[in-house]
Amino acid sequence: MPFPDSVPTLTDGVVRLRAHSEHDVDRIVEQCTDPESLRWTTVPRGYTAEMGREWIGEIAKGWDTGGDQLWAIEDVADDGTDRAHRFLGTIDLRPKEAGRMEIGYGLHPDGRGRGLMARALKLVCQYWFDAGGQRVDWYAEVGNFASWGPARSAGFEFIATLPKHVAHGEGQLVDAWFGSLGRDDAMEPRTEWIAPPVLEADGIRLRPWRDADRDRAEAHDHPAHHLPARAIPTPDTWDDWLVRRRLFMARGSSVNWCIADAESDRALGEMLVFVHAGALADGDTAELGYFLFPSARGRGAAKAAARLAAHHAFTAKDDGGLGLRRLVAETAADNAASNAVLESTGFTRWGHEKAATAPDGSVTAADHWELIRS
Repeated sequence: MPFPDSVPTLTDGVVRLRAHSEHDVDRIVEQCTDPESLRWTTVPRGYTAEMGREWIGEIAKGWDTGGDQLWAIEDVADDGTDRAHRFLGTIDLRPKEAGRMEIGYGLHPDGRGRGLMARALKLVCQYWFDAGGQRVDWYAEVGNFASWGPARSAGFEFIATLPKHVAHGEGQLVDAWFGSLGRDDAMEPRTEWIAPPVLEADGIRLRPWRDADRDRAEAHDHPAHHLPARAIPTPDTWDDWLVRRRLFMARGSSVNWCIADAESDRALGEMLVFVHAGALADGDTAELGYFLFPSARGRGAAKAAARLAAHHAFTAKDDGGLGLRRLVAETAADNAASNAVLESTGFTRWGHEKAATAPDGSVTAADHWELIRS
């Protein structure tokens, strides 16, 4: 059957996927000129209604020739209202190798924040698997958490960050996140997306990092063998650093707090509880890490922050904590300030290496610490 009859309607009773039509053109233009769409997708700049009509013609060719398969997204709740069949976005499957498709999607501003895309993604993936498909791949520009959210909810596994792999809207190649979903994979989140709770005591507040904290980043003066260079943001590395921190939490492997002054809310440094592989929820042990900006030292901020983080780590999950049994840490043996933080928090030094490999590749003495939930 020719387009639009060739397009199968898919629905889960909340979202409905259907063929595009001429009635969608005005809202397609609205989506394609929206700032978020322009920032994160490759939609042509200066999008017009004529371009929208031409695009629908290309969509029809894709269905009629066995090429790309694109659906328009609707909200079933709009049925019976003046918003019935209102275009809320597009989702598409693009053929790759045999048995494999690539997924792409975007929402009109009216469709965002309602969980519609995660539902649409599950519908399209199940349609492909029912037709004999084996795998669906997902790519997004690094930092596009709005795209990762639906993919994560639909069960996609985050695989890697690929250098210079996708085209940015302005034309240049940029790094991309890559994930994939197999036919036998459960269509549900593999890990928790961690949101750091706000904790406060002794004049110190632990809170999520904010974009505006960029103004507090300082050139650090830590000895190179104390901490990995990428662990501490500088004015030049802030943007990449913050995206990495947020990605750790989006994949469930870390809780990253900004250590802030409780009165002024000024950023002083970072406190984190993390695992090197897998997710925090998968085990009972995690590592404690921290740093202070040079101007924030000498007031006990790291000690107060460590006590807050340790308490949260050992609080039961049912009470909002991480439910861990054990915290560990590793320090350079000559890092007196860091060692003092751990001692004040109740950590015990359980091991000492005379010739450990430091973060900068040098060989130095290192200490190992642990704190057991009482």
